[in-house]
Amino acid sequence: MDHAEHEPEPERLSQILPRLADGTAERLTVADLLERMQGRAHTALLVLFALPNALPSIPGTSAVTGVPLLYLSLQLALGRKAGLPGIITKRSFSRPALQRILTQATPWLKRADKFMHPRLQRLTSPLAERLVGLLMVFLALAVLLPIPFGNLLPAIAIICLCIGLMEEDGAWILAGIATTGIAILVFSTVLWGLFKAAIFVFLGVFGG
Repeated sequence: MDHAEHEPEPERLSQILPRLADGTAERLTVADLLERMQGRAHTALLVLFALPNALPSIPGTSAVTGVPLLYLSLQLALGRKAGLPGIITKRSFSRPALQRILTQATPWLKRADKFMHPRLQRLTSPLAERLVGLLMVFLALAVLLPIPFGNLLPAIAIICLCIGLMEEDGAWILAGIATTGIAILVFSTVLWGLFKAAIFVFLGVFGG
């Protein structure tokens, strides 16, 4: 009998993430979440910290989630295992608030499951993984910028890239790169608009 045919398929994000908020505790630490992810901590953690920024209904989270995103992305780029310093792992989340975030995200992740399967796997090779990690470093920095809704597209790009790595699906890597390109275009437009507004105000005040 071929036992390989009966091996269970790896769990996907839509199955893993909803369980992270299980229990009755009022608060959960990042260390608790790491333990519950059981070996898929790196990309799954990146998705977890990106999700609140990808949900417009939950504003003001970039200051809290941006630093862990940056730290984990840098480790991925350097080929290191996921790990967070105590100052981050000791941080805690409200379990009900985390549950609300995951409840909002799960239907979207389940829809995405239908479009995930191994393909274009050169884009998920160890070298490609490091390059993707480097790209996510810049995306994490963008999440940290205090631009209204400016963290939405970078967060979505991070999620797409992580799904691509987890599922060995290069199509999702390409989707993440495309989203990054759109984010750069939006950022450039917004920053140029802010620059022109600042010049207009400056000339209005000091131009006589």
